[in-house]
Amino acid sequence: MTQQDWVPGIIDTSAPSGARTYDYLLGGSHNFEADRAMADQVERAVPGIRAAARLNRAFLARAVRFMIGEGIRQFLDIGSGIPTVGNVHEIAQQEHPDCRVVYVDKDPIAVAHSELMLTGNDRAGMVEADMREPEGILTHPVTRSLIDFDQPVGLLFLLVLHWIPDDADPATLVSRYRSALAPGSYLALTHMTDDIQGDKIHAVAGVVRESRGAGQVFPRTRTEISTLFGDFALVEPGLVPTGTWRPGGAGDISDDPEMNELSFAGVARKS
Repeated sequence: MTQQDWVPGIIDTSAPSGARTYDYLLGGSHNFEADRAMADQVERAVPGIRAAARLNRAFLARAVRFMIGEGIRQFLDIGSGIPTVGNVHEIAQQEHPDCRVVYVDKDPIAVAHSELMLTGNDRAGMVEADMREPEGILTHPVTRSLIDFDQPVGLLFLLVLHWIPDDADPATLVSRYRSALAPGSYLALTHMTDDIQGDKIHAVAGVVRESRGAGQVFPRTRTEISTLFGDFALVEPGLVPTGTWRPGGAGDISDDPEMNELSFAGVARKS
């Protein structure tokens, strides 16, 4: 695939994107010099940050498999980013072929590459939208064609809510999505925190702030992050550093304990 095949004409390749920077940290190839420069700056400020990105990806796999074990057969992945190894539909449909997945992202490259990857898969679809538009996402034709909101859903917000500023009220935003879900649904999220490794997280936020990208990072405390689950009941072990949520092997947790503590992760169930 040439760059022309996956770069929409409206993209400003000179400005970094959170989705493309994350893609680069994961070892992906759908990124530009501006994204790589910002990622390299972040890595200089916080050596080992790539490990933290991989921990989030590993949590995604564990959370999806856990939900499938609890009977979930449909997933809504908000802020899904650029596809890389171990996407939700790949994990879910490998575990149970009937699983249906809707991805949502506003990054045109994430959308274009996702649509290309999903060609021929009638149980997975892509919605181009900002996560701050829940009504449009929940009623989108692609969403409605794949998700039955009368049945339990697995809702994912992985490393995306720290891009929402406080004045946009992320707790109320997430509550709009939670209210659309049937009892028995699950919410999984990861969120950058400054509770434990504050100096490192503030260094990351500073690099992002000084870049030319449109988004800014808003790390939150464990208490603030816990409010995003509303009245959903957290499953064991609760809201914990990402690498420590039910690790199943060496790839799920970092040898550097500080990298495990840059974000919190949790899964909760709607009664």
